[in-house]
Amino acid sequence: MGFRDSKHNVSPYLLITFLLGALTTLGFAPFYLFPVPVITIALLFHFWRKSATPLQVALLGFCFGMGMFGTGVTWIYVSLHEFGAMPISIAVLFLIILCAYLSLFTTLAGWVLTKLHIETPLVWSLLAATLWALFEWLRSVLFTGFPWLTVGYSQVPSSPLTGFSAVVGVYGVSLILVFSAALISLFFEKELRNLRNALFLSAIWIIGFGLQHIRWTEPKGEPVTVSLLQGNISQEMKWRPEHANHTMDIYAELTHKSNSRLIITPEISLPLARDEVPFNYLAELSAHAKRNNGDILVGMVETSNRSGEYYNSMFSFGTSSEQIYRKHHLVPFGEFIPLKPVFGWIINVLKIPLSDFSRGRSDQRPMNLAGQRVAVNICYEDVFGEELINQLPQATLLANVSNDAWFGRSIGPYQHLQISQMRALETGRYMLRATNTGVSAIINERGVVLQETEMFTTTALNGTVQGYTGTTPYVRFGNSLVLVFIGLSLLIGLLPVFRGTRKTL
Repeated sequence: MGFRDSKHNVSPYLLITFLLGALTTLGFAPFYLFPVPVITIALLFHFWRKSATPLQVALLGFCFGMGMFGTGVTWIYVSLHEFGAMPISIAVLFLIILCAYLSLFTTLAGWVLTKLHIETPLVWSLLAATLWALFEWLRSVLFTGFPWLTVGYSQVPSSPLTGFSAVVGVYGVSLILVFSAALISLFFEKELRNLRNALFLSAIWIIGFGLQHIRWTEPKGEPVTVSLLQGNISQEMKWRPEHANHTMDIYAELTHKSNSRLIITPEISLPLARDEVPFNYLAELSAHAKRNNGDILVGMVETSNRSGEYYNSMFSFGTSSEQIYRKHHLVPFGEFIPLKPVFGWIINVLKIPLSDFSRGRSDQRPMNLAGQRVAVNICYEDVFGEELINQLPQATLLANVSNDAWFGRSIGPYQHLQISQMRALETGRYMLRATNTGVSAIINERGVVLQETEMFTTTALNGTVQGYTGTTPYVRFGNSLVLVFIGLSLLIGLLPVFRGTRKTL
């Protein structure tokens, strides 16, 4: 099935790799079919190995990326058109451009790999995985980052490869997954079907299975009762002034029905700024939390009268002193406008309220709530694991508050839930998710969802959670381990290239 002849028509294979990319989405939530990405990437690599030129490899990688992102981030269209009031044609065009940009990283990984002219199959497999992970990491940091659909997430929570999560994080899991796929791709070539490659592949998955049984953290203190409030306020109604009292009544009612020590509302659950909310309203929330011998965490906009800045913040009320967490990692074009002189017009096109927040500090500490130290993160922030560990190992619980109403009835909220599951695995701690429209959930330290809500329901998710203490290797080193490994692997892979260059000089 090769096309070693550069004149061979590769068009059918472009369609096949596009479909392989689309199928890869099945590895992510809500499908959770973790073997699928291993198989689809293995087939992509088989086509790469049969390609005649770097251009062919690049085109195949691009089509694979377009298939994966074109099916996996369709919720962006929902956000832009249904809630951002962007015309259909412009929203579709924006989505295509974004998918093309994201696909460039897969394209470049394949192109660079081919330009290296690696002949040793095992080294080729290692370099393929290394470059894939490197470009996924670059995708997470360039232009504030977009790490969505990093393939390591597809292994959560059931794959043996999740055993590596607490050691090397999601990018390490990606590297190991892709290395497995590369080894499998060798078996499509009869002359490369050997015991050594089979042993390497088996060892990877056996080690992952073994790591799953290591407990990196241990329980601390008594379990604490929690209530995660889901107001189910539609995005169309959220910022209408005539609807504000109704929203506040919903959260007041949900709060008063909750007897847990720790109550958490979603991101900006109240449609008024902190200084606009009636004093008696917040006083009653605080009094209720004190009656429960605990605290309530409330999402509100925080304004600064002196500077005119405003923040996406979480405020605590109750037995502990009032504390504030301000969102640090903002969503470009949703919460801030990069290069405002160039892109400022987008504010008017998207019609998104509060689309130019100020950034909170990166060194904020965990909150003391209901006898626990809680690492709070808001919405998009839990996509960046290395930023979240800034609050560890001091934190005993993780809490993500979000308004995933922007995703509409799409797979987006479930993908976000899976990302939170990875954060729980990396840190060895419970993750509490309080969202406006779902999916709100309690996730244990093994990344398993213990309880979750139905989408688009008004409810309180009540449960009991356990605080944990200790330091996983990922908490200690962050992405450093996998980045060092990537650097060493590239060095090893490039040595033959350098030697060949020197011989020609």
